[in-house]
Amino acid sequence: MSGPLIAQSDKTVLLETDNEAFAAARDALGRFAELVKSPEHFHTYRITPLSLWNARSAGMTVEEILGVLDAYGRYAPPHNVVSEIRDFCGRYGRLRLQATSDELFLESDDRILLTEVARHKFVAPLIQSADASGHVRVRPGMRGHVKQALLKAGFPVEDLAGYRTGDELDLHLRTVTAAGAPLALRPYQKQAVDGFLLDGSPAGGNGVIVLPCGAGKTLVGMAIMERVRTHTLILVTNVSAIHQWRHELLDKTDLSPDRIGEYSGERKDIAPVTLATYNILTYRKRGDADFSHFSLFDQANWGLIVYDEVHLLPAPIFRAAAELQARRRLGLTATLLREDKKEDDVFSLIGPKRFDVPWKVLEQQNWIAQAECVEIRVPMAAHSRMVYATSEETEKYRLASINPLKTVYLETLIERHAADSVLVIGHYLDQLQEIADRTGAPLITGQTPQRMRDLLYDRFRDGDVRLLIVSKVANFSIDLPDANVAIQVSGTFGSRQEEAQRLGRILRPKAVNNRARFYSLVTRDTRDEEFARHRQLFLTEQGYRYRIELPEMETAAAASGPAHEPERLVAQCIM
Repeated sequence: MSGPLIAQSDKTVLLETDNEAFAAARDALGRFAELVKSPEHFHTYRITPLSLWNARSAGMTVEEILGVLDAYGRYAPPHNVVSEIRDFCGRYGRLRLQATSDELFLESDDRILLTEVARHKFVAPLIQSADASGHVRVRPGMRGHVKQALLKAGFPVEDLAGYRTGDELDLHLRTVTAAGAPLALRPYQKQAVDGFLLDGSPAGGNGVIVLPCGAGKTLVGMAIMERVRTHTLILVTNVSAIHQWRHELLDKTDLSPDRIGEYSGERKDIAPVTLATYNILTYRKRGDADFSHFSLFDQANWGLIVYDEVHLLPAPIFRAAAELQARRRLGLTATLLREDKKEDDVFSLIGPKRFDVPWKVLEQQNWIAQAECVEIRVPMAAHSRMVYATSEETEKYRLASINPLKTVYLETLIERHAADSVLVIGHYLDQLQEIADRTGAPLITGQTPQRMRDLLYDRFRDGDVRLLIVSKVANFSIDLPDANVAIQVSGTFGSRQEEAQRLGRILRPKAVNNRARFYSLVTRDTRDEEFARHRQLFLTEQGYRYRIELPEMETAAAASGPAHEPERLVAQCIM
């Protein structure tokens, strides 16, 4: 059979799904190209400068990239594509940032290139001086800003300026957790740690580790902390994540409780390891005021800053990161996708992607659960269809998302999974409250007090609660290892990263059969269906397939049913 890849002159690559080499080609291609769309027979990828620079920073050579196109290509790649791959890959590392005790400067073996970029409109304001010998000094405090500017100019700089040591931290991973379980890094976790540190070279110590939910990113972070042995600031999405990190640190390291601080809306403690939320750091009393808590970045001699769920970094934290380039920076995430397209800021300010592994590879090795994805396309009752048809475009997605007939299918699913640990996840609070009222299950939203959230999460982990209704507050950093069924009733438009995070709630390995199910209830023939296709792009790139179910309903009931849920409708397709 001929190869599954067709590289095209516009730097897109078509990948045929009905080919025996599809999976291998997908995994190899994903290292240096970005998925654009994934319909049934041919997926489309795009080779971009950023995708190539991430591949180079991860150690992939030009020859290896071109080797993938040759090995899996149906035809030889176009000459212009080969030339551009060589060009963009060749730009990585041609410019280097170096530092002495009192100055920061740009250097390059190409004197003409150095002169050119120093005069670039984005870069010139950040340059303190440049002399005839090619010595280009960067203005103090502009290390992050000049990296951003050089990336925009098309020349990613290799940062070799080194890092502040930070105060020493005596931390060791346990060999047996405090809970009594054996503890050892998995092979891919060791590779992630080594990929970040690069044997202590100046090129290491910054960057992003990309691992699927449930694959142990927190443990990787702690292993890096053990290796660098310095005071650490860990930034997370919410207070629940603070509590989870604290639990993991106490369970898996020899840190004592007094060595772990919490800086949030609830507490303001600073310790050798301090956990803080993005929300508290971006708080200000009014829109034009200074950020009230940015001083945290300077209140201790941090040697490492960990950005958990780095793909969610708010703009003010990017600004702070630009000023914190003298500290080691670790980003942790399940996906680098950002709907605001700021992946280049993550690259320049936090660091390049240092380690990534396809989700399906870890699934095949039983490190994460085997997940089956099912999309159930729910019809609308006649009354709801008329309201939808006559509504403004901006309102249609909400109406399709909260389609009352979804609740009928949801209740059938809940009944069929009564013996499982089930999460119902949605975006619209009124919809979730109605589901909670009908099922009697507890509901967690952004308004739920933190103490109650922690209590409900604990009861779910213990098995006292088998059904939990959650809003988007549970999208991130929540460890619910026994959850094996997730039912998505609504989402944030076409957010690919949200889809990935929600599937991630059920991917932690299971003691029994290691399987999980992810259902999406989508209203048929509406904008809900359109956005669902986009939401699924990242997961289909990772090798997941959605089984589409079009349940046969009682036509008369669907056509003439009342506005409230017609209880007698039963989905025939639900497993």
